[in-house]
Amino acid sequence: MLYTLAASAALVGLARAQGAGTETAETHPKMNWQECSGTGGNSCQNQNGEIVLDANWRWVHPVGTYDNCYEGNTWNATACPDNAACAQNCELEGVDYQATYGIQAGGNELTLKFVTEHEYGTNVGSRVYLMESESQYKLFNLNNNEFTFDVDVSELVCGLNGALYFVSMPQGGHGEAGAKYGTGYCDAQCPRDLKFIDGLGNVEGWEPSDSDGNAGVGQRGSCCAEMDIWEANSISTAVTPHSCDSEAFTECSGESCGGTYSGERYAGTCDPNGCDFNPYRVGVPDFYGPGKTVDTNQKMTVVTQFIADGGSLSEIRRFYVQNGQVIAQPDAAIEGLSGNVITQEFCDAQEGVFQEEEYPFNDHGGMASMSRAHDAGMVLVMSLWGDHYAHMEWLDSNYPPDGDASQPGVARGDCPNGISDPNDLISQYPNAQVKFSNIKFGPLGSTFAEPASARVKREKRTAERAAARARK
Repeated sequence: MLYTLAASAALVGLARAQGAGTETAETHPKMNWQECSGTGGNSCQNQNGEIVLDANWRWVHPVGTYDNCYEGNTWNATACPDNAACAQNCELEGVDYQATYGIQAGGNELTLKFVTEHEYGTNVGSRVYLMESESQYKLFNLNNNEFTFDVDVSELVCGLNGALYFVSMPQGGHGEAGAKYGTGYCDAQCPRDLKFIDGLGNVEGWEPSDSDGNAGVGQRGSCCAEMDIWEANSISTAVTPHSCDSEAFTECSGESCGGTYSGERYAGTCDPNGCDFNPYRVGVPDFYGPGKTVDTNQKMTVVTQFIADGGSLSEIRRFYVQNGQVIAQPDAAIEGLSGNVITQEFCDAQEGVFQEEEYPFNDHGGMASMSRAHDAGMVLVMSLWGDHYAHMEWLDSNYPPDGDASQPGVARGDCPNGISDPNDLISQYPNAQVKFSNIKFGPLGSTFAEPASARVKREKRTAERAAARARK
């Protein structure tokens, strides 16, 4: 039956280009967010949004059958002999968000669960996108705006990452299924674990993972700029821009993709490391964590400002609000690093202080690249995941694992090395979850009660940069 379908389609010149199935209706959970104006977070209007699950988590089956095009971490060779045939023969299905994936959304809240047992097996983690309509992702233009949300990471242990970030993926997704079915993902790791890219399969050269029974790596990769507002668990957090030579979606091939999924990490056109600000890593270990200045036993509000002077991104600034107190990101406390904001100067200094093997942020355009990505508009991503490649030690432990923790940049959190294999976390912490809520977006100072001293400091720095440009 499958061969007949494929042959018939070929005879009439059809190409399904990753179509959508009809076995399960795709009904997006609703999630509201707010758009703000004025100052102080008092002039915010509710916006109707929807959440969609990424295509990589979905059931993929041959057209007109209940078989699998992809099962475990291998492809059905009959349905998917090559990339084009796979897209033609297979379709993505709608999902039951809560029962199958542990995704709960309603009002202004979203909860992502780490492990969900369901009638067909076990789901681990998830990745979702905010939509402005049933068929299009919401695009956010970040320059000279701020993004605010509440988050509860109290149940996220070492090795887990409840992430909220932006990528320059296509607003309408890819293929016939499009954004409605969560297609089109890309990021600065140029991921090669995606089953479909730009409407075609990623079958050719696919290598199943040795450690992850659901994943593998193909020859095709999907690159674009990435702005990590929030990568965090209850131990550590980091805000990290990742630049790219071309900010918009770009396909890559094999080892030339670089990033996490390639043996040659720095071979690609994007920065896989980023210019990060992790309080622990910059010498302030008592700032973020259980019982610390920002107490991860409690819900918190996270504010990120993107200050653009003269049309170009100049600063990424972070505040926290907890128990009615506004808490600024701490000043770096390592010799050679200063301040509490990410600027091009901070990234230049970080390159010298941390002495990493490579520092690709500047090689791929640095803050200027991020500025272009912000102007073009980026899609909001929220996810919960465990790391089969580096066990999240780059976020919350010593990294590299054999590095000297006394050297600048190596110590990134309190977690011991060697305890965060995702397969162990699945069995030990199946009920782990992250909750995002109360998303707000608007001009600088519009989403929260910005302290007057912080506003004056921001405006002074803006004026100083404007005067410096005028003198040139």
